[in-house]
Amino acid sequence: MKKARDCLLKAFRRTFFTLQNPKPQMEDLPERYSYNPVLRWNPQVEEYFVKAYGAEHFSHISKALTRPSCYSCIRVNTLKSTTDTVIEKLSTIVKEMDRPNSEDKTLVGGDVDANGIDLMQSDSQRASIKIEDEKKSVTEKFQHPSISRCQVPGLDYVVFVRGSGPHTIDYGYANGRPPKEVIVSRKCAEAVLRGAQVYVPGVMACSAHVEKGDAVAVSVAVEQPGLDGGWSLGITRGTVVQGLPTDPYHSERNGLYIGQGTTAMSRAGIFRVSGGIAVDMNNRVFKLPSFYDVLEGEIFLQNLPSIVTAHALDPQKGERILDMCAAPGGKTTAIAILMKDEGEVIAADRSHNKVMDIQKLAAEMGLSCIVTYKLDALKSVNRNGDSCKGTSSVCIDANDGVVNNVSNSMNLNNVEPSSVTEVSEVDKTKMQNAKQKKNGWRPRNGPGRNQCMGGRAENSRGFAPNSFDRVLLDAPCSALGLRPRLFAGEMLVEYVIGLSKVQAGGNLRIIIY
Repeated sequence: MKKARDCLLKAFRRTFFTLQNPKPQMEDLPERYSYNPVLRWNPQVEEYFVKAYGAEHFSHISKALTRPSCYSCIRVNTLKSTTDTVIEKLSTIVKEMDRPNSEDKTLVGGDVDANGIDLMQSDSQRASIKIEDEKKSVTEKFQHPSISRCQVPGLDYVVFVRGSGPHTIDYGYANGRPPKEVIVSRKCAEAVLRGAQVYVPGVMACSAHVEKGDAVAVSVAVEQPGLDGGWSLGITRGTVVQGLPTDPYHSERNGLYIGQGTTAMSRAGIFRVSGGIAVDMNNRVFKLPSFYDVLEGEIFLQNLPSIVTAHALDPQKGERILDMCAAPGGKTTAIAILMKDEGEVIAADRSHNKVMDIQKLAAEMGLSCIVTYKLDALKSVNRNGDSCKGTSSVCIDANDGVVNNVSNSMNLNNVEPSSVTEVSEVDKTKMQNAKQKKNGWRPRNGPGRNQCMGGRAENSRGFAPNSFDRVLLDAPCSALGLRPRLFAGEMLVEYVIGLSKVQAGGNLRIIIY
């Protein structure tokens, strides 16, 4: 009786343990540890696009949006370097990136000499190869096969670096034990798919007992429908991942593994420090080289359509050009470089911090012809003849404590005494308040972003009609074409339709004269 009871107790314990620690079926593992995301849309937006493109075509579009581009597009700063020089430098960098992966490969054909020529070949064969090799330019000889120059006439300052993927990765699931895992936020994952590393702020959860140097699988936590009808992440930063179905987003992470990496710090360090690399991604689903902090000032990563936009504007040296909605400054700097930094490029954006980003990028690329203003594009034209006269045709908002840049603006030192006495006390108070705001105001909650960067954005009330040789308007858009994109549920159909009206020019007719 006792023996039967013990056997029954053991069977119960095995059953209970199996329920608590279910062992995934082997045929389910490839599907789970893969990259096959499904892009979620707002139902109304999805219906809108299905009507526009058709269900099958829109399905292909949605899948393509979850994949990164197959290449990186680089614009060369021709004022600091040349395309050939950049190609040589990038080839060296990419070869260094490839070296750890090539050490384990066995080359066929025997030993090679310092020039990469097979020592098993005959003398005549080797001599022929050397002669052909000497005919190549220096750039061709040292150029990495994944790097190429744009062949479109006039765009020879554009360089492409080809990537690869998707790749199948063995995450090390063995003997029923899942690999150690790091869960990152959706935005972090999108950056990783474009070649970035996993930085500390992007880590949401991590397995227990993760130490520096451990191999970890990296998965993504994507927003899910909430009880209130909205979208939420539903995961607390610092959550312990156990590899069980009870983990947060366990089933939702199926098909959302973006690669494998080596931890640069322990679990405790990841959730204790505020910055730094958390995971060094050395085995990616999509392999695109990261050019963060590489050849700073000499190159700029930019989408090809943006480069073509500045090229189509055809800016000339000495011209005065307005770039509306200019942030983050990619097209602004492209225009300035095409002008050889001679002339004037007015870059306007309604966001103060975005204007500061333009200033930072212009300084990084060594451009001096760019002048930035904080300005809503819808208010770019100022028809007030009294306040917009002069050669500069820039109307600065003096109420924000910025010196007026109009050449014939009112200067109290040049006004007759009788006119000065007519200035009301209200005007004197406003001017005094503006001066105090400029010289004495300090943020109460510590330095903000603009104070840390050591600059400020001048406000503008607009520009006089016919005061520019060329105008570039990159109208606001939904940015739904930027990829990779792992979530689009928050986009509202009213916003998409409204943007199409703006792009059609209905609300921007006042700008073009």
